[in-house]
Amino acid sequence: MSSFTYLNKSIYYDIKGDKSPLLLLNGIMMSTKSWEPFVDTLSANFKLIRLDFFDQGQSDSFESPYQQDLQVDLIKALLDHLNISKVHIVGISYGGEVALKFATKYISFIDRLMIFNSVSYTTQTLAKTGHVWNTYAKERDTLNYYEETIPVIYSKSFILANQEWMEKRKTYLINGPFKDPNFLDCMIRLTNSAEHYDIRNDLSKINVPVLIVGAEEDYLTPLVHQRLLHKNLSSSKLVILPGVGHASMYEVPELFTALIIGFFNTSLKYTI
Repeated sequence: MSSFTYLNKSIYYDIKGDKSPLLLLNGIMMSTKSWEPFVDTLSANFKLIRLDFFDQGQSDSFESPYQQDLQVDLIKALLDHLNISKVHIVGISYGGEVALKFATKYISFIDRLMIFNSVSYTTQTLAKTGHVWNTYAKERDTLNYYEETIPVIYSKSFILANQEWMEKRKTYLINGPFKDPNFLDCMIRLTNSAEHYDIRNDLSKINVPVLIVGAEEDYLTPLVHQRLLHKNLSSSKLVILPGVGHASMYEVPELFTALIIGFFNTSLKYTI
């Protein structure tokens, strides 16, 4: 568990394992702690690096408005700090967007790239969703903030099968993080930072192997967007998870882990 200073802010990261480096990038409401169920398995196969973006987890807040480019350059600063010149990157949702933007700017640092439940641009629908989230966050309306942000990330079948867990999660969030004005202000800035995200004209710069993973019941970033990424990334492959929602890592943790280990550790060479 470590930190370094970037733009006069303290940035939190964690490293475990000693094999090829793999950087995990958080979704918007996630932090390094969100990956705990996966740490032992992934660190046995990689040098696992977890990072809290600005306004996430144990990293400092960034009080001024910003775009995702700030997080992109934060990744570069971390890699420089760790003296890492090549890394595998996994990003989910917001983290996937930042990973893709990083690839358009710093492609030489990427070995392979894996994107879960992400898009190449923020649609009007996605932007309006963010506006609704921010309205409730600004009003400190914790119940409606929960109802708009959390149930939508899971598939209907997952919610039905985990009703007791969902109720406990709801109680924890509305009486914990969602009641914290500092947390809500961080979420507002993070949400706003993605509003103008659009890399469609830069996708040709990404020429490393990419695995794109979409989920059949992802209501936030529907499959059409992963198909668009696949169509425009010449070195990409597409995997679709049936009956799974936006929070794919939690709904199918075994598949999530297997895809990461398989994609980054397999290099098939044909012989006669």
